[in-house]
Amino acid sequence: MNVDTIDAVFFDLDGTLIDSAPDLAGAANDLRASLGLPAMPLERFRPMVGSGARGMIGVAFDVGPQDARFSELREEFLHRYEQRMTRETRVFASVLPLLDALERQGRRWGVVTNKAARFTDPLVRSLGLHERAATVIAGDTTPHSKPHPAPLLEAARRVGLAPARCMYVGDDVRDVQAGQAAGMVTVVAAWGYLGIGEPIGTWGADHIVQTPDELLNLLAMA
Repeated sequence: MNVDTIDAVFFDLDGTLIDSAPDLAGAANDLRASLGLPAMPLERFRPMVGSGARGMIGVAFDVGPQDARFSELREEFLHRYEQRMTRETRVFASVLPLLDALERQGRRWGVVTNKAARFTDPLVRSLGLHERAATVIAGDTTPHSKPHPAPLLEAARRVGLAPARCMYVGDDVRDVQAGQAAGMVTVVAAWGYLGIGEPIGTWGADHIVQTPDELLNLLAMA
């Protein structure tokens, strides 16, 4: 797919628009400390931020959803994350000029994330993005979350555009899958967390950009 008629750009939140790894890792380490365990380095957590609580619990305790301990650890982790989620989280400095440029160009932009609204809404507000975003779709805004296309289709509906006139930018293979299923141009933000699965070149995205400036150059081709 090409970018000739892109009128709106939707972004994943964690790892694409914002660097939330320090607070997510901090919550996991807070939980480890409460159990008498030493802190783990941020670098261990960072690649798995895109997997949310499941990823953080997996790194911190080597526990998956099938484990009997998972549910309790997840709830305690989420509680601790909610208490500190705005402490160190920031919009990527290189992303701010991108948002400014989109607005100057008259292109609307928004957020589509799998993070639940109880975290998404206060976090987006704390970062000053809520007044600028054309729409914010959380993980529980629609009955399905990514990789299902429903959240992206809802974002397009809210801005009054056909999905083909929208671009989705994310740092996880589920972002590409959701964007493709919704009929949007898909872009991998290679500055993001990216996970530890298959290389991003195998995800099947329409484009891969290393920096926000590259995304602007891509849009300038339209």
